[in-house]
Parts: sequence; structure tokens; C-alpha cells
Amino acid sequence: MKGIKFILLFVLAVFFSQKNYGQYITTNENYTAQQLVEDVLINSPCATVSNFSVSGGNFTSGEKSYAYFDGTGSTFPFQNGIVLSTGKASNTQGPNNSLSDDGANMGWNGDQDLEQALGISNTLNATILEFDFISVGNKFSFDYIFSSEEYQGSAPCKYSDGFAFLLKEAGSTNQYQNLALVPNTNTPVLVTTVHPLISGGNGCPAINEQYFDAFNGTNHPTNFNGQTVVLTAQADILPNVLYHIKLVIADEENYRYDSAIFIGGGSFNFGIDLGDDRLIANGNPLCQNDSLLLDATQAGTNTYQWFQNGNLLIGETNPTYNITSAGSYAVEVNINGSCISEGEIEIEYAPVLNVIQDEFTQCDTDGTQDGFTSFDLTTIENQIFSNLPTSFSISFFETTNGTNVLPTNYTNTTSYQQIIYAKITNIQGCYQAYPITLKVNTLSIGQNEIIGLCNGNSSTLSVPNGFTSYSWNTNPVQTTNQINVSSAGIYTVTVTNSNGCSATKTFTVELSEPATITNVTVNDFSDNNSATIEVTGNGTYEYSLDGNTYQASNTFSFLATGNYSFYVRDTKGCGITPGTFQVLAAPKFFTPNGDSFNETWYVPLLALQPKTIITIFDRYGKLIYSFKANQPGWDGTLNGKMLFADDYWYTITFENGRIVKGHFSLIR
Repeated sequence: MKGIKFILLFVLAVFFSQKNYGQYITTNENYTAQQLVEDVLINSPCATVSNFSVSGGNFTSGEKSYAYFDGTGSTFPFQNGIVLSTGKASNTQGPNNSLSDDGANMGWNGDQDLEQALGISNTLNATILEFDFISVGNKFSFDYIFSSEEYQGSAPCKYSDGFAFLLKEAGSTNQYQNLALVPNTNTPVLVTTVHPLISGGNGCPAINEQYFDAFNGTNHPTNFNGQTVVLTAQADILPNVLYHIKLVIADEENYRYDSAIFIGGGSFNFGIDLGDDRLIANGNPLCQNDSLLLDATQAGTNTYQWFQNGNLLIGETNPTYNITSAGSYAVEVNINGSCISEGEIEIEYAPVLNVIQDEFTQCDTDGTQDGFTSFDLTTIENQIFSNLPTSFSISFFETTNGTNVLPTNYTNTTSYQQIIYAKITNIQGCYQAYPITLKVNTLSIGQNEIIGLCNGNSSTLSVPNGFTSYSWNTNPVQTTNQINVSSAGIYTVTVTNSNGCSATKTFTVELSEPATITNVTVNDFSDNNSATIEVTGNGTYEYSLDGNTYQASNTFSFLATGNYSFYVRDTKGCGITPGTFQVLAAPKFFTPNGDSFNETWYVPLLALQPKTIITIFDRYGKLIYSFKANQPGWDGTLNGKMLFADDYWYTITFENGRIVKGHFSLIR
């Protein structure tokens, strides 16, 4: 019984051990350069390869920095392939539970071609696989993954080992072409050019994040902290021309934190270049009713077969094919009966856009009701078409040929209605400029008002009738176009019309009352006679001398002699208070010569103040005559005798104690 239990435990241990081992890649360093190329990378009669060489680290243990790898049973994207590392190839095997950090102090050199391609210096620990090839096709490609221990902490912001796939015609003195680039750019793939957001004080923004795969946990198939997604290196080549390719990776500056490139087994493809895919996502789809002539012509005695969406196109055996509909197209070229070279291309057509709304109306909300307001063009662009692909970009312009993109928040430049134009900016040549009408609805209910409320009364506040709704800030809320108020305060009404536009008007209600006249100060007997009316009262007042023309000032100037009536009006309509005042002036001369004209000297209008005393003196201060205001004036005599023509002085003592002095002339 114990023996059976022991056997069972042994079998389970072996099973789980094998299952666990299958989670990780394994490496085999017994492959020669020729075997790595011919048996692993390239398995196609459409290319011939030669001139193989491989070099790397000379570890004392005999281990190598390059190897064949097997990913069967693991989650690694490649089932097999080759690995080139800046450390031991055996250290690239998972799990990711140690730091691959090999190659210190062993005289392991870098590579000048790599340095020139990347614009760097001081490389070391270079691993290089290179060979020559001739292809019958005009395009070749292969798949790879770049992995590195430098995908940790803030290192991606500053550090990266370098690698390149260098291609040129064999024997050429031209510079190498680097194929290890971020897709659709000239940027080399490095830790520092492909990574997500690195947080923290020493962090940095994401760059080409879509090409980064993941930071790895312990149970990863490889022993690296992170890696890119599967990328494709590719190049256009000339058929039947000898090329040299150099696959190289190296540490930069120091040996620390190893990196590796994994190249998928059998991924070297030598085929036909039918051109770039024409995709909406790439911004280059075919326009409606366009066609595209595919040309797969190859030198030699060849046969051609064309396919659409994997289906053989019967009768299409020419080297060219004219595309008139979307789909996945492929060609198989049997070259001289020795190999079959393939090419493929993906074709999409720009859709016919269905316009469902090209007029947008908005209320004037900036408070001026002048037909100008701000439109959110981001919201508008999502409402124009019913079938706009998510990858399409729309920009707006003021004219069909405009080049200045309108801002997201755009205020129309033509009042009330304006046409702007929507353009699809990332798909060239397929779409017109679509006219978009912007309309501005206005709602005016008049300017804010200040209303006077007379003490003890009520007042009606109103706005025009006929709108959809009204809402006053009263408690409770009133919903009519007018309300009665009996107390001071600030009252607002919000009005909404049938277009959904709203406007608010404010009434400031202030208590008021008629004026109480407290005094009238008259400045007369002067060259500029004036009167200042003084009042009290809870109101704002204006003043008039005729009851028709009013002024804000309570002073009237340059007044002629006379009796005046005045009026003080409350500006808020709470009443008019009347009053009177008198403007006096003493004559400058009189002529007592018996002609019955201007025979006596007196002060006109002063008779209304009978207790006022007027006293006349000669130039020496001698009292000549004195009389009351309601008595006849002075006739120019003293004790019955006519006085000589001369200047005389007067003193007027008013009933209220006011004293006015002056002089006049007696003329004979």
C-alpha cells in the first residue's frame, strides 16, 4: 500500500513539474549560425541565404548570448525562434525571478554599425547574427519582440540598451537601413521610446504606449521585467539582388540590466509588395467609385492567382488586378515553377456620409441679445452625421477653402445666422466641405428698471405678455407677466419663449415720497443772481421753474429780477411740491429831472417786505434819506433842495436781519 502511494505521489510530482516547466520558454545553444537562419528563421524556396555568421559573449562557462528558443506550452507569442541577448541566452528563460545582469569585465565589445544607426556611443556586449539573402519577391518582413530588464522603476525615462536590424545591398558602401522602428515613424524601438506613463518624481509621460505589452510578474515565460508587443520589421527590396542583413543588440554605457530580441521562427517572409493597406484608420481609404490597380508583376515565367477575402477569383490570372470593392486581396505568384511568392493588401472604402442635421440653433446667452453667442463645435460635430466612423476627424472653417481651424468654443461673426463648413481632415480627397448653418435666437424683455414705490402705495411690475412661461422670485413664485408689490426690494422675472430661450429682467423697487422744502437761498443784488432750493425727503428729486423743464441740480443761476414759482418733483412719480422765491436788484442810477421817468430811486418788488428799511448816504457817509420798502423812494433832494449829481450809497436792512449794501448814481 505504501509503495502504491509513493508511486502516485511521484507521478503527480512529475506531472506538475512538467506542467510548471512548460510555462516558460527554453533555450538551446547548440545551433550554428546557418542552422539558426536556414532551419529557424527562413523556410522558403523564394529566397536563398548564404554567408552566415554569429558572435556574442565568450563566457568562461561556455554559454552563449544567442540561442534557439522554444515557447511551446507557454503564453509567449512565439512558439519558437531565436533570441539574441546582451547577457547569457540561458538567463532569458522564465520565470522572471532574477536579474539578468551578465557580461561584466570580459572584454565583450560593442558594435560601430549599431552606434551609427542609433546615434549613440560606448556600446558593449554586442550579439550579432548576419547573413546574405536573395529574394524572388520585392518585399520581406519578420516579427520580433524586444524585452528588457530596464523596464522597471523610472529607468524607461532615461536608459535603454540598443538594437537594430540593419539592411543594405551586399558589397554596397551605402549606410545601413534600420528596420527596427516604431511603426510609421523613423524612431528606433528602445525602452525610452516605447513605454507607458511612468509615475512618480522621476517619472515621464507615455510614449508610443500602444506598442508596449506589459510589465511582467514572476511567472512570465521569460526572465525580463517587460517587453513590447509583437512588432514587424519590413522593407521593400529588389528581386534577385543580393542583400546583407545584420541583426544586432548591445548594452549601452555599462553591462547592467540585460535586454534581448526574440525573432519569431519562420516569420521571415519574402513576398510581393502590393502597396500600403488602404484603410480608414490609416486615413487613406479609397473614395467612393474609385478603383485601384494592383500590380504583382515579377520577372520570369510565372503564373498568377488572385484572391478576395480568401476566395479564389476565377479567371483572374494576369499580373495585375483592378480593385473596385472593399476586401482583403492576395496574390500568389508561382515564380519559374520554383517557389510561390505571396502578397496581400487590405482595402476599405470611405463611406458615404449621411447628413442628418446641418442646422443648429442656440439661444443668445451672453446677456446682450445681439445675435452673437458661443457654439460648442465638439457637440455639433457629433450630431451632423449618422454614420461617422470613430476614426474620422472633423474640423470647422469659416470658408470652404479656409485653413484656420475654428476653436472648439466658437462665437459666430455674423449676427443671428452664419454658415460655417465642416471638413473631414484625416481622409484626403473623398469629402466636400459640408455647410453648417448656425442660428441664434434672441429674447429681449427690456432693460433692468428702477421703480419708485410711494409710501403707502403699491406698484405694478410687468414684462410683455405672450411668452411661454414666467417665473418671479417671489414667495410663493408667481407665474404671470405682471405682479403688484407694496414693499421695496429686488424683484426678478425669468421669461421663456417657444424656442426655449430664456431672459431675466430685474426690477429694483425703492421707497420714495414728495419733497419737503426747507429753505431757498437766494443770492441776488449781484451780476449772477441765483437761487438754491433745499429740501428733505426719502426720494430722488429734480427741479423746475416752469413746471415743464426739470433739472437734477437744485440751483438756478443767472436769474433776472422777479418773483419766481418753482417745483420739486420726485423722480419716481410720488408727487410735486411747489414753492416761490424772489430775486431783487437795486437800480444802478436814477434821473430826477422832471421828465416823469425814473424820477425816484427805490428797489422794485421790495414793497412786499414792508418792514425792510433802506438808508441812503452820500460819499462822506452822511445820512441823506431813509424810507421803508413800501414807501415811495428817494427823489434826489435833501430838506427840499435838489442834491448834486453824484454817487450815493445805500444800506438795505431786511426783516430777517439780512443787510445788503451798494451804491448808485444820481444823474441830472
